[in-house]
Amino acid sequence: MESLLKAYKEKGLTLGSIESMTGGLFAAKFTEIPGSSAVFKGSVVTYSCEEKINIVGVKSETIEKYGVVSKEVAKEMAELGRKLLNVDVCVSVTGNAGPTCEPGGKPVGCFYVGVATKEETTVKEFEKPLKRNMVRNEAVLAMRDLAYLKII
Repeated sequence: MESLLKAYKEKGLTLGSIESMTGGLFAAKFTEIPGSSAVFKGSVVTYSCEEKINIVGVKSETIEKYGVVSKEVAKEMAELGRKLLNVDVCVSVTGNAGPTCEPGGKPVGCFYVGVATKEETTVKEFEKPLKRNMVRNEAVLAMRDLAYLKII
């Protein structure tokens, strides 16, 4: 996380997050670092579909068509979150940390990380069939890595 903070500081960029399955873990890890307030503007935890729709603005049609754990939802979360938080870069995550899987849902350990800038949005799918908190930690690392790669 410290290298991410340093890179964003050097480029004069701001960062925010819209988190679901991580429950704010990315924001917590990033803000553990002294000086993170120079870069990090905020986070919204949208653990339920209702909050993704009502707070962030994700379209209910997107969730209905693709499912809440999907590339499309991660994309909307990142893009809408960038505007909502007024940041240069917004990272998002939606996934299934387990321990169970809803019928027809994505398997435990599947998650999507989105990263939006003014110019473009990238979404990447991950499958880490691990225990719940290990999956959540892997998602935070993926968010960190993609947020870093987006600006280099």
